[in-house]
Order: sequence, then C-alpha cells, then structure tokens
Amino acid sequence: MDRRNFLWTLPASAYGFGAGQRVPPFSGKTMTGERFDANSLKGKPVLIQFWTTWCGYCRREQPALETIHKEYAPGQLTMLAINVGETRAQVTEFLAKSPRSPKVVLTEDTDLVRLVAPKGFPVYILLGKDGLMEHRQDGAGGILALRQMLLEVGLGKG
Repeated sequence: MDRRNFLWTLPASAYGFGAGQRVPPFSGKTMTGERFDANSLKGKPVLIQFWTTWCGYCRREQPALETIHKEYAPGQLTMLAINVGETRAQVTEFLAKSPRSPKVVLTEDTDLVRLVAPKGFPVYILLGKDGLMEHRQDGAGGILALRQMLLEVGLGKG
C-alpha cells in the first residue's frame, strides 16, 4: 500500500485535490505580515497544519511539530500553522501562553482554509518542493506520522 493511503487519509475526491496533484493557486500572510503564495513556497517541502486553540489533539501535537521544526526548518522545510476560524485576539492570547515555532496564519489572511476545508483538527497537508501535494492527514498521528509524511519528500530516514 502506498504510504499516502494511511487509515486517516481521505480520498482525493473528498477535497478536490489529492496526492500527486497540483494544489490550486493560493496566497496568504503570516501574523507577522510575511506574504506567501503557491509560487513563493516552491523549492522546498511545505508542511501545513490546520489547527484551533480549543483543539486538545492540536495541543498534544505541538511538541512533535516543535521537534520537526527544530530538525528541518527553516533550511529544509517550510512550516505553516493555519488557525481556523478564530479571531486575531484569541490566537494572540493563546500564542502568548503557548508560543509556536511554525509561522502562524489566520483564516482571514489566506484562502487555504477554503481550499482544504478541514472538518476536524488537526489536518496536515504536505507539499513537495515542486508544489504537488504529497500527503494529507486528517487527525493527530504524533511524531511518527509526521516523520512518515516527511519521508514522502525525502526528509528523514526510512
């Protein structure tokens, strides 16, 4: 079985684009004002987490994301943490107590939330350096699942 077809991975038809397909054009900006789009992110893999402040699974995954960030970003991997549906004030207050290393993006500042349409949290999207979607994971899987995804783009050891 292809590594992209983990139990928690939805079929491509469930969200309009899937593994091996080009992600529709998107853009956004981080909470610090750094702008990005599909073209500017090409050249290295991109791991995107969709999360909320109230999600217990997202909070439990945070140490794993911090480990991945420390090991691969910014040199080998770009990481975006897209907060879904919460206000700037809510996210700012949360980050003051629980800082995150990945670049944080709000729903209002990107069209990725509309394109991915997460129904639960966390959701991970892994883009290859060529802009193709390599993997989608719906739900928490911990450090082992994140490392497995990164193997899809040649990061880590198999």
